Parts: sequence; structure tokens; C-alpha cells
Amino acid sequence: MKRRNFLHSLLGVLGGSLSHRVYAKIPPIQTRRRLILQESPLAGYQYHRAAAIWPFLQVGEKLHLKREPSNQHDPYAVAVWFRNEHLGYVPRRENRTLAKLMDQGERLESRITRLLADEQNPWRKIRFRVEMLS
Repeated sequence: MKRRNFLHSLLGVLGGSLSHRVYAKIPPIQTRRRLILQESPLAGYQYHRAAAIWPFLQVGEKLHLKREPSNQHDPYAVAVWFRNEHLGYVPRRENRTLAKLMDQGERLESRITRLLADEQNPWRKIRFRVEMLS
């Protein structure tokens, strides 16, 4: 006997109308899917607040992306923030797709994936991942 037939016969024993009520009360399962879009180095580390708040940063920490369409240096600029501190930007060579997605209202989430305290090159100190939620 197939599982579905077994459940229907079991529910039939309990009362035919009960089966409709049981199925009606179960809410649909909604799962959020995450699509990894990119992993990037932080641009502008040396020009913004990243160095000042370094002790507060941790791998896995959530970052906030803010679109800056009126940025005079780059019309596709996407700023990277930690709490209320501006850390830097998504690199220019990697920001166009993210900017277009943000302009279309897509929900993006970002987290720190790597911190290298002893690294002298500011482009290698912080890496972060950007995901799209669906």
C-alpha cells in the first residue's frame, strides 16, 4: 500500500472530514534560498573607518551594503558598512552587477569571510561575501 493511500485510509477511520481540516491547518513551508554572488576584497580600507574599528570586526559578522548612485567617482558605487561605520567599497571592477541588482530592489546580504591583521596590503586585509536572498 502506498504511503498516500495509507494516510487517507487512516484518516478515513478517524473521520473523513478530519483529513480536510488537518491538511488545511498546515501552513506551507517557506524556505529562504541564498545565492552566493561574489566574494571580494574591501576597497578603500585605508581611507575609511575600517582601521579604527578593526578590534570589533569578526569573521561571519554581518555587513550592510548601501548603494551610492550619486557618487562622483563611480556611478555604480556600493558602500560597505559595519553597524554605523563606513568601512569602504565593493571594488569598482566588481560592483556593476550588485549595483544593478540593488537598483531593482533585490535583497542582498553580506558577511566578513576573512580578516588578516598582519597583512600590509590594505586590499588583502578584509574579504567579504555577498549573497542574494530569494
